[in-house]
Amino acid sequence: MAGQMQHAAKLDDIPADRGIRVTLSETPILLVRQGDSVHAFSADCPHAGAPLEEGAVCNGRIVCPWHKGTFAIADGSVVEPPALFGLQRYPVSVENGNVLVSPEADEPPAHIPSADTRTMAIIGAGAAGAAACTALREAGFDGRIVMIGPESGEPYDRTALSKFVPAGDMPPDEVPPLLPEGFATKQCIERIEAHVIKLDSADKRIDLPNDLTLHYDAALICTGGIPKPMDVPGANLRRVHLLRSRDDAAMFVASLEGAKKAVIVGASFIGLEVASALKKRGLDVTVIAPGKIALAAQFGDELGLMFQRLHEQNGVVFRMESKVKAFTGSDAVDHVELDNGEKIPADVVLIGTGIKPATDFLQGITLAEDGGIPVDTAMRAAPSLYAAGDVAQFPLPRANMDLRIEHWRVAQQHARVAALNMAGGDEHYSGVPYFWTYHFSKRFEYLGHAIEHDDAVIDGDLGSQVFIAYLMKDGTVAAVVACDREASTAKLAEAMRSTLTLDEARRAAGNAG
Repeated sequence: MAGQMQHAAKLDDIPADRGIRVTLSETPILLVRQGDSVHAFSADCPHAGAPLEEGAVCNGRIVCPWHKGTFAIADGSVVEPPALFGLQRYPVSVENGNVLVSPEADEPPAHIPSADTRTMAIIGAGAAGAAACTALREAGFDGRIVMIGPESGEPYDRTALSKFVPAGDMPPDEVPPLLPEGFATKQCIERIEAHVIKLDSADKRIDLPNDLTLHYDAALICTGGIPKPMDVPGANLRRVHLLRSRDDAAMFVASLEGAKKAVIVGASFIGLEVASALKKRGLDVTVIAPGKIALAAQFGDELGLMFQRLHEQNGVVFRMESKVKAFTGSDAVDHVELDNGEKIPADVVLIGTGIKPATDFLQGITLAEDGGIPVDTAMRAAPSLYAAGDVAQFPLPRANMDLRIEHWRVAQQHARVAALNMAGGDEHYSGVPYFWTYHFSKRFEYLGHAIEHDDAVIDGDLGSQVFIAYLMKDGTVAAVVACDREASTAKLAEAMRSTLTLDEARRAAGNAG
């Protein structure tokens, strides 16, 4: 039963394009207006605690400012991750232009169990695996869920491994979990900590170590990628690292003890995030990459130069248009030798030269040339078999191409679509890819996906990193890169579900510039 209703706001004080925060009996509440109606929800995003009033309200959705998770205005339920659970609802009424709200949340509707006896296999215990498990239970699936993956413990926020762990801001064993404590037990989700030896799609059979076999009714493959090691002399020396898992991060951080000089091989997002983190620790950092400008392949020369200059202004040294010939040292690495003969001192090395899809265990599926799994818009690879995340080669909405995108939130978007279909739905991926990256305390956001672009229109100032950049292709916006424009990108995250001209995108963003 609702508690005593309290005056929260005037109806006219609630804008149409964003919510407002009020506090009632020490409870923070978000008020969202739809015409003359008002909805009241918990005010912070359940994913990472972002203040939802700083995001946007559009298309019948509340959009988180930080990571662009979305919730339905009608009931606060999750529409798209990274949030895996909906918002709490509070009773609300409007009387004579006054908004009255109870500070006691509504009780969620009681779940009515079903007699479903099917088995759903989730192969991969990362972000996509967590999203799939929650979506299956949310959809009312009460059968067996088995989540399989080699890492110990529950799914965790892998994005912290390159952003906050190397900087010393977060110990590896304190990386946040993606599911609430006890969720797997309460929801009867079985966890098998093992590598899959073989998945036979025709027989719907999964072979595991110790002669264990699991038969499934539907399965989702979300095994992610395997970092590519370097095939050069010395690549197996101590203090030469790859970074993918929490254990990798722990070994890398241990190598930083007493280290003064670090070398990053590859000017990738992960490589540059780690470079930023290591500068915070006070290390000398050198980045080696074959391209002419860092991140130019992703964003073009102008934006790539902005990232590179930001790093250089903070002391990172670049050796662009260079390749590693060898790592040298008697036991642990002490130098990195380049193809031009230069030798760079190194106490620790991180290799960030890309991944390959972890799909070697699959049988009965024709893989793409790069090892990815071709899927349709329902994320279906074959009858009763789905794929999500780094392994999925999927049709990019509003673009005439199939591709893989190695973004953490995209994996969750895929997994949610796949899981709802596994439970009997008819969902299709139509979302806008989203990615964020962190350099020297600045958050950069990337919306959409541009394989190539023919123009970059900058609203704002690249030098101070306050801008929105529209990457244009054939007169429409293919992607957006932004910094310090989170409310605008929240609006664009929804607007870009349609093909936009530059003027349409600027209007959607609120003409920020």
